[in-house]
Amino acid sequence: MSPRVAKIAQQNDLLRTTLLTGRVVVTEGILALPESTRTEIVAKVRTFDDFSLDNDPYGEHDFGTVEVDGIRAFWKIDYYDRAMKMGSDDPADPAKTCRVLTIMLASEY
Repeated sequence: MSPRVAKIAQQNDLLRTTLLTGRVVVTEGILALPESTRTEIVAKVRTFDDFSLDNDPYGEHDFGTVEVDGIRAFWKIDYYDRAMKMGSDDPADPAKTCRVLTIMLASEY
C-alpha cells in the first residue's frame, strides 16, 4: 500500500470509528428502522474491520457491508472539496477534503 493510500485509509478509519472528522449521513431507510436496530447498525459500522480485495480493492477503507437482524446495510465514504461542491482533488489532504460517511440499506443502493 502506498503512503498516500495508507493516509486515506487512516483518515477514513478515523471518521468511521469516531464519527467526528467529517459528516455522517443516514438514509430514510435507516431512519425508518427501530432505534435499537439503527444503533446496532452504527455500532457495527464503527467496528467494521473485514476489509478484503472484494470490498476494498484500492485499500482506502471506504466501503463495507454489515448485517443486523437480517437487515443488510452498506456504508460508504466519499471525498468532497471543503465547499462541498465537487469531489476533492486530493483525498489524502484533510485541509482540502470533507469526508462524508453514508449509511444506507443495501436495498437503497
